[in-house]
Amino acid sequence: MESKLRIFSVISLYWFVSISTVFINKHILDISNYANIPLLISWSQCLTAVIICLSVNTFYSLFNNKDRDNETHPQLSLSFTRSDMIRTLPLSLCFVAMISFNTICLKFSGVAFYNVIRSLTTVFNLILGYTIIGEQTSRPAVISCILIVCGFHLGIVKEGESIGQSLSLVTIATGILASFFTALNAILIKRTLKIFNGNISQLTFCNNTLAMIIFIPLILYIEHDSIYIAYSRTLFTVYFCIQMFIGGIFGMAIGFASTLQIQYTSPLTHNISGTAKACIQTLLAVVVYRLSKSVIWWFSNALVLVGAIGYTESRRRILEQKT
Repeated sequence: MESKLRIFSVISLYWFVSISTVFINKHILDISNYANIPLLISWSQCLTAVIICLSVNTFYSLFNNKDRDNETHPQLSLSFTRSDMIRTLPLSLCFVAMISFNTICLKFSGVAFYNVIRSLTTVFNLILGYTIIGEQTSRPAVISCILIVCGFHLGIVKEGESIGQSLSLVTIATGILASFFTALNAILIKRTLKIFNGNISQLTFCNNTLAMIIFIPLILYIEHDSIYIAYSRTLFTVYFCIQMFIGGIFGMAIGFASTLQIQYTSPLTHNISGTAKACIQTLLAVVVYRLSKSVIWWFSNALVLVGAIGYTESRRRILEQKT
């Protein structure tokens, strides 16, 4: 009973954090809509992650100093070398692209359509896993991805009809690029984690620190006019900065909640949970924003859902064959 309660708790935590993050980020993008500063918002999330890492490390060090003779409290270190930074750079570049395109995609697509517009992540998981890692694939996995592509295409058509005009190429392109870099980021994390001997805290700190640096020239080049407009209209109030900080906390908490869910369940359950969460997120968005969607629009979501479940099941069978 205690084990079931723990599993229920970690899955509920993941759902709450993940869904809240999307709605919070969408709210921040909406209230800053006239300024158009998605890169600055993304940069603030990296800054928040670095602040949290440093804060946790400081408190841990203070606690560890009091119990320095206790072997049950090993030293927590966030330090990294120049060599570590160079080898982490590909991940950081991918990470910057991932959160930038995800933020821009959310800005233009909205929460209700966010699941469909980013549904090609599963397809890129299959393609990149096969081409880069050499992961075994199967016919059911390919068929599942075809269903997802069909749902993606149908969703784009019907979403355009629901808003009275075709979706812009920017919205479609950012959705595809967000999916691609999300899939690539997962692969690079597995590789880069070995550099830090599996230390997630070190990787998170180094990756977000590099991402902050990479973001600065991009923001100055692309969003300098938007930042000036935001500043002139007093957007950067204490309230807005607090909202961005909260968004950064939830953004970092996703990684924590995902790790817990995988630890107490399994990677397969994590994928199934993520698919189910996306459905609830879509339903909530339709209700919260009082949207009216056609039957075909919902059918496109169903195609994506069935394809994601089919892909997860095919991966489960492949893993069972390996063991």
